[in-house]
Amino acid sequence: MKSFLEHVAADILSKYGTDLSRIAVVFPNKRAALFLNDHLARLAGKPLWSPSYMTISELFRRHSCRQVADPVKLVCDLHRSFTAQTGIDETLDHFYGWGQLLLSDFDDMDKQMADAQRVFANLSDLRQMDDDSFLTDEQRRVLRQFFSNFSDDHTSELRQRFIRLWSRMSDIYSDFNSRLQSQGLAYEGALYREVVESDRLTVSYDTCLFVGFNVLLNVEQRLFTLLKKQGKARFYWDFDHYYMKGSNEAGHFIAQYLADFPCELDIRDADVYDNFRHPKHVSIVSASTENIQARYAATWLKNDGRMQAGRRTAVVLCDESLLPVIIHCLPAEVPAVNVTMGYPLSQSPAATLVDRLVALRRDGYDRQRDNYRLRQVNAVLSHPYVAAASPVAVQLRRQLSDEKIYFPTAAQLTADGLTTLLFRSFRQDTSAASDNEMLLSWLCEAVQTVARHLSDSHDVLCEETLFRTYTLLNRLLTLTRDGDLTIDMVTLGRLIVQLLQQTSVPFHGEPAEGLQVMGVLETRNLDFDHVLMLSVSEGNMPKGVSDTSFIPYSLRKAYGLTTPDHKAAIYSYYFNRLLQRASDVTLVYNNATSEGQKGEMSRFLLQLMVENPHPVTRLTLQGGQDYMLRQPTAVENRAQMPHLLTPTAINRYLSCPLKFHYHYVCNLREPDESDDDTIDGRIFGNIFHEAARIVYNALMEQRRQIVAEDIDRLLRTQIDIERAVDEAFRQELFHLSANASLPRFNGLQLINREVIIHYLRMLLAVDRKLTPFSVLHLEEDVSMKIPLPSPDGEMRSVTIGGRIDRMDQVTDDTGHQYIRIIDYKTGAHRLNPLPDIDAVFAEENRQVECDYYLQTMLYSLIVARQHPDLDVAPGLIFIQHAENARGPILHFGDGQISNVSRYDQPFILRLQAVINRMFDPAEPLSPTADRRHCVNCPYRQLCF
Repeated sequence: MKSFLEHVAADILSKYGTDLSRIAVVFPNKRAALFLNDHLARLAGKPLWSPSYMTISELFRRHSCRQVADPVKLVCDLHRSFTAQTGIDETLDHFYGWGQLLLSDFDDMDKQMADAQRVFANLSDLRQMDDDSFLTDEQRRVLRQFFSNFSDDHTSELRQRFIRLWSRMSDIYSDFNSRLQSQGLAYEGALYREVVESDRLTVSYDTCLFVGFNVLLNVEQRLFTLLKKQGKARFYWDFDHYYMKGSNEAGHFIAQYLADFPCELDIRDADVYDNFRHPKHVSIVSASTENIQARYAATWLKNDGRMQAGRRTAVVLCDESLLPVIIHCLPAEVPAVNVTMGYPLSQSPAATLVDRLVALRRDGYDRQRDNYRLRQVNAVLSHPYVAAASPVAVQLRRQLSDEKIYFPTAAQLTADGLTTLLFRSFRQDTSAASDNEMLLSWLCEAVQTVARHLSDSHDVLCEETLFRTYTLLNRLLTLTRDGDLTIDMVTLGRLIVQLLQQTSVPFHGEPAEGLQVMGVLETRNLDFDHVLMLSVSEGNMPKGVSDTSFIPYSLRKAYGLTTPDHKAAIYSYYFNRLLQRASDVTLVYNNATSEGQKGEMSRFLLQLMVENPHPVTRLTLQGGQDYMLRQPTAVENRAQMPHLLTPTAINRYLSCPLKFHYHYVCNLREPDESDDDTIDGRIFGNIFHEAARIVYNALMEQRRQIVAEDIDRLLRTQIDIERAVDEAFRQELFHLSANASLPRFNGLQLINREVIIHYLRMLLAVDRKLTPFSVLHLEEDVSMKIPLPSPDGEMRSVTIGGRIDRMDQVTDDTGHQYIRIIDYKTGAHRLNPLPDIDAVFAEENRQVECDYYLQTMLYSLIVARQHPDLDVAPGLIFIQHAENARGPILHFGDGQISNVSRYDQPFILRLQAVINRMFDPAEPLSPTADRRHCVNCPYRQLCF
């Protein structure tokens, strides 16, 4: 089946011959020109003068002395006009977002050639306007409906503000256009309108052939009319009779234009305009994810000769974000691929680098102290481009982590030329340049330096993305230096992200060869035998359009401006036109209703199933599901007797022997992720323990016993508590020496600091009720030897022990003195007493209380053997619930463990049995049967 462009090429050659040097062929986009030129050369069969090819946008721009300004410059100038005409001192930061909407409204008004004075007329004047002859009956009805909402007795403040702003819109529009004109600039709509309203419009070509247009803006219709009157315009329309009749909206616009702009091809020719009648194989496929659609493309290409069809096969993406996945999923057997879309710059490492550098400068730099936060520093050093460009980046990051330098200075980050640039000091006089200018200049220099270091990598994508990024940043720098862009750093960061998202890097290749991977807009004028269309879901096809505008829908409709209805009809045409000459069509949509997906097929698919004359096959994609239940198995016990056995090791064995194996036998330790200044649960507990040690040591230095007066003084002044907490932060979080200044706390650190101060005050308030009492030891290491009888009768022993948080001596109400072994817990857990000593060593249904009991009772037994003349009681203080009336002493059932010595023999016997099993080579290390322990286990991926 001949394509539309082949019919056009044959008609051009028959009417104009092979000397086409005075012919201009105008397309909606650039892609079709390459294919038409190929058809002309093939059909001519001999050398020919090629016509000039251009897009409609290029045609307009060639006939204007003004240039289209970039979007950022336009919004900046619009902001000036807005403040000048309204007197509202709105900052550019606040104006920028809705300034883009206002600019879009102005652009649409000019492209549709609407009278701005009438559209933006004062509402009260418009309601009383006598001369409405320029309006149609439908427009009058719509306007009456809209203005009925603004009755004379309205009191809504929102309406009043809307009217006040609306009354100045015409002035803003006029001032903005005058401002741009004085600079030789324009936005696209204003330039188009100026061209067609000029009496001097002349084209240098004998004939302009307008090929493959669908919906025409009013400026385009005016251009067509002017050139037609000059005898220089001819038109080639691409459609099918299938959707030109009935209720199908795809042919809505072309049907209106055929009378005024007649088609050069015979619209009665069935070979050109009745292709839906030919047999077609149409499949509609539902998929559960977007990625599975992309992966399906490889399977689809390998069937029915699609891969060998070359440029007659197209993969069309309704959701262009699938492009990177599609590229990776294409089969290696595909001989050639042409990607008509650009690679999204926002998905490139270059964009990630800029994002991390902005975060480093905005959030990770303290100008007063001239240092950086480690989190942002590590993010930059770990970036692949920085690691590749700087041979010392990885080593520098490791050094900072090992030395726990959470706030490195620029001098500490000076390792080579690149790191010196990336982490240079910004502590300078800002009067020489604005913060934004300094930031953008530094970003440009950084991107340029990284690109220079990577120039030998021969990575084309890397070079292109870095170049595009540099160009974008340099343009922002120019606007900032010229005084056009005056926004704060936060807004600048958002603007950079927005521009990166809107920018793409074009692929290089031979467009007229190989498999075609394209977006919907690139399919205009092109025909294929095999079409795979992905993401044909509602919202993608038609593309979800935003109707956000300062001009309400009713007024847009009344004055002929663009509405969402227009855009739906446009996409209907794109969809149906792509299918009209294809013989093999597969349409895939996402039926998932999770992750923000509606799970709806496009309305065009529903229409196709109802009206299409050909049978439609329905299929469903399902991911391959191989259920591989990985059941962890026991391993040979190779554990060696350690020098010191801790309660943590015993608890880990009792909860899961296999976890004990990974940690102590295989030496697979959990990574220390405290490579920044954040505070996790472990560090929070360490800071509290150290702060408590400092506070109670200070109390014990004053006198032998802690008395109520000393605690009252601490609680009343609080300065000593705060100093203790700050010192704990210095040691446990920042790892600073005693004479080093404490870094400024960030928000989360300040919150944690206040919480720890509050916890210490709660602990002191509870301890005040015990006064007077003595603190015997704080953070004290204790141990003892446990004899281990072996099966052969030989006696062994193991040293077992750990660190006690606090050992104090108190007196009860009867005058009885005893020792308490206290362990602090800063979590939110509440203690549930165990029933008996057997529960301490339980392996099935083991609770967290079992670990707490075993550790605290073991420490208490060690101390009890050292102080046989005193009772020793194990205790746990959960700081969040420190005021619990039951007190910290542990219980078995309802009975308090007032003297741990009575449990010495049964505890040691059970402990010996567990230790013998831990190191018995004949006892395999088996996984736990209680899967609750697997949820947060760091080794779960090794088992499942």
